Amino acid sequence: MSLKRTEYYKFAYIPMTFERLNAYHIMWLFVMFDIPVLTKKERKDATLFRKNLEKDGFTMHQFSVYIRYCGSLESAQVHIKRIKSFTPEKGHISILSITDKQYSNIMHIWGKIEKKSKPTPLQLEFF
Repeated sequence: MSLKRTEYYKFAYIPMTFERLNAYHIMWLFVMFDIPVLTKKERKDATLFRKNLEKDGFTMHQFSVYIRYCGSLESAQVHIKRIKSFTPEKGHISILSITDKQYSNIMHIWGKIEKKSKPTPLQLEFF
């Protein structure tokens, strides 16, 4: 497609079109981490990392797996850069970005969840 320079710029800056909001442009970020928690400082760093993820809009999907919706690839790159800025010194962190279309194919399988029974109170006998 050959567009004149002015036409190209008019096309490039169209705000929020259907093409921009389709399932292939919307991104999901998965942050998976394994951070040591043996010493007091390591526990503090791990807690700070999790709290920073939550401040940045991530929600816990599983233990040590946090997810976040991003409206575009550019938004995802901003959040990846932010994660890199508050990453602790030790540990392993992986970031996976997938499209909304790929995210829609996730299958969740739940096993039986047992409810914790309330402990029965001890009965005192006075006689």
